[in-house]
Amino acid sequence: MEKAKLIIKKMAARGLTSCKKVGNVHTLSRVILGIAIVMVLIAVGVVCFYKPAREAVFSSEVHTVVDVKSGDTLSKILGEQGFSIQDINAISKNLKKDADFVTLRAGRDKFDFVRESENAPISKIVIENGPWNKIEIDCGTPDTWQCQKIEIARDTRVAYKQGEIANGSSFYLSAMDAGIPEGIILDVYDLLAFEMDFERDIRAGQKFYVLYEENFASDKKVDNGHVLAVSFDALRGNVQMYRYVKPDGKSGYYDANGNGAIKSLKRTPINNAKITSKFSGGRKHPVLGFTRAHKGVDFRAPTGTPIPAAGSGRVIARSFNRGHGNFVKIRHNGTFETLYAHMSKFAKGVNVGTVVRQGQIIGYSGSTGLSTGPHLHYEVIKNGVHVNPMTVKLPAIDNLDATNKKMFMERKALIDSTIKSLADNPNQVVRLDGDEKIQKK
Repeated sequence: MEKAKLIIKKMAARGLTSCKKVGNVHTLSRVILGIAIVMVLIAVGVVCFYKPAREAVFSSEVHTVVDVKSGDTLSKILGEQGFSIQDINAISKNLKKDADFVTLRAGRDKFDFVRESENAPISKIVIENGPWNKIEIDCGTPDTWQCQKIEIARDTRVAYKQGEIANGSSFYLSAMDAGIPEGIILDVYDLLAFEMDFERDIRAGQKFYVLYEENFASDKKVDNGHVLAVSFDALRGNVQMYRYVKPDGKSGYYDANGNGAIKSLKRTPINNAKITSKFSGGRKHPVLGFTRAHKGVDFRAPTGTPIPAAGSGRVIARSFNRGHGNFVKIRHNGTFETLYAHMSKFAKGVNVGTVVRQGQIIGYSGSTGLSTGPHLHYEVIKNGVHVNPMTVKLPAIDNLDATNKKMFMERKALIDSTIKSLADNPNQVVRLDGDEKIQKK
């Protein structure tokens, strides 16, 4: 290269000298043409000499990505990539043993077959079977097929949204207008249903906010996490709930004073259902025509709407009678029982003696028994006496001891500070570390 540069300099110098002496334009043209030819020859030599290095720099792996579709099997997908039956069996065995991977999910799982070059054999298989984990199978060593389950690190950030109930609107629509994701709205429903009735307690002008987690991978949002705090200006006063994780890893929601916010029973089992008949000591029965006590609350619900258990407990009745139609009765503790009537059918596996958890589907709404249309009739019985589900004082599931309450109040102060900071600066990035400590950036 240095020699070539020297040649070019000498030729250029000679050309200039000739031009000065002769003053001939044709002479200068010949000199320039000669320099150009030399430069082309040098370039060809450089390309040929550095070709192996250039290929090494620009060579890249070849990826064949296969999305799992309905009807696909592991044997089918691997077979289409040229794997033998023996290899497929070995890979399947190792996937089950080392990665607990046994089932393909259409529309969710994805295979990435990696080759070092176009015609090279497959060197690695990457199975993406969720947003936060993947499985890598090493194909480099024949007959080994070692696989490894890899967790993808989450970048958890904190998001804050606030809104106000618009005139003639619902909490759901107002929350959507505020930019709160649908999944988070449903989580908020589940939390606030312990304290308020979304049919009767909603008025225009009520303010609310939600602080929740957003999970990112490589600066791309993947999904939402937990609700960290929620506030709603209900008719009975401001309702606030904060998420707190105890040292033993158990989490719960607590009010501003550290008392358990999750009650043993929900006031409204079906979220956002309209109340069609209230608890009353005297109501004219729509079928029988005479006045008698209405010992529960009726919620409008189209036939087939899932009915969740208002609290954890044991099923003590699952039957049919003339008034209630198909009904389920649950005993929650020594104090409370709940009853769900007019079901179109019972949930599979729910029988007398079955232990159910809060939120578990126990049946589906209908119009069986003495009913004029599909709805849920919901009763709460306290110490053998029917009480109004909307007003009865419900016990909390969990209250904090003195040590945990002190740590909770510290956590609450940090959350309140974060809420104020994000309200003032919505574009601020706030992260949550592995210990759920909030870090402002």
